[in-house]
Amino acid sequence: MRHFRLLKKLGCGDIGSVYLAELSSTRTCFAMKVMNKTELSSRKKLPRAQTEREILQSLDHPFLPSLYTHFETESFSCLVMEFCPGGDLHALRQRQPGKYFSEHAARFYVAEVLLALEYLHMLGIIYRDLKPENVLVREDGHIMLSDFDLSLRCAVGPTLVKSANSNLETKGSGYCAQPACIEPTCVIKPDCIQPSCFTPRFLSGKSKKKEKKLKPKNDVHNQVTPLPELMAEPTNARSMSFVGTHEYLAPEIIKGEGHGSAVDWWTFGIFLYELLFGRTPFKGSANRATLFNVVGQPLRFPESPSVSFAARDLIRGLLVKEPQHRLAYRRGATEIKQHPFFQNINWALIRCATPPEVPRQAMKAALTPEKKAPGVKPSGNYLDIDFF
Repeated sequence: MRHFRLLKKLGCGDIGSVYLAELSSTRTCFAMKVMNKTELSSRKKLPRAQTEREILQSLDHPFLPSLYTHFETESFSCLVMEFCPGGDLHALRQRQPGKYFSEHAARFYVAEVLLALEYLHMLGIIYRDLKPENVLVREDGHIMLSDFDLSLRCAVGPTLVKSANSNLETKGSGYCAQPACIEPTCVIKPDCIQPSCFTPRFLSGKSKKKEKKLKPKNDVHNQVTPLPELMAEPTNARSMSFVGTHEYLAPEIIKGEGHGSAVDWWTFGIFLYELLFGRTPFKGSANRATLFNVVGQPLRFPESPSVSFAARDLIRGLLVKEPQHRLAYRRGATEIKQHPFFQNINWALIRCATPPEVPRQAMKAALTPEKKAPGVKPSGNYLDIDFF
């Protein structure tokens, strides 16, 4: 640790504390998670620290952290990662008027979180700890998901499946490719399909005669061949662990029924609700009351602030108490991305989207060192070090 200078403490979690650390030779700043090995061992939490390190080593995604190095001293295990000067979404929400985000801003943040969760599920990783405090804001205003010590790793088999749009007549599920052309309450069924939604745009100017030659009458599905979708949802994963934050716990975790990847979609719904309304939907006077509300109370929306039908509809689909009926239970993020709430999102170019806020003052404050970063003394004795 003699190569790093700890400038200030950024935060602390259940298994360690995070410091703003400067690499002495380059004066580059990093976030260093420091874990006391003796304390972790006495609390039987060494496996959690190992799981987090192994997960971080496997990640390669723009909205997930990069683990630059990991090293150990006699007393501490340290992870060196990217520093996010914008703080977390909880602190950013507190600074908003009314302490909630506009729908435009909330859509931006949850869209990037959704892509991060999709990637994790493709790797067989169930996150299990989504909350605003764990969503950090990078220097450019885009997000980074953090803290993986509660995550569950499991097997997953990515498969290519037919697009939902090709099965609409038989399954009657999904949303129109261009939601603006139908009523927001209208889930696609055979009697509400708008042919213009599925016709390639280059055909729109053709005459009716030519159009009839191109497609059989009353056969919407022959107008365009949908591309297959990559689906990698670890639906068969099961865990009996009671982990997470009370206000974000899914009902199946509380009831001890065993849980799988659907818990991430429940927490995604709670997360969106909190960004839009400034509070979680089932919070009680104490933790016990909160757990009771999650299991037994219906979802309610406050009258203010006003949010769109699409936002409320998405939250309702995610906060279904029976996981097998929850939105995204089978098809994961693919199903959520097709919801009308995200109709204007260009998923392929989301990194090019302009963030609602780019941190500047927050960065200056974060880089201001404290007199001393307590709790960790530098040590020159390396026991193990890995670079990635």
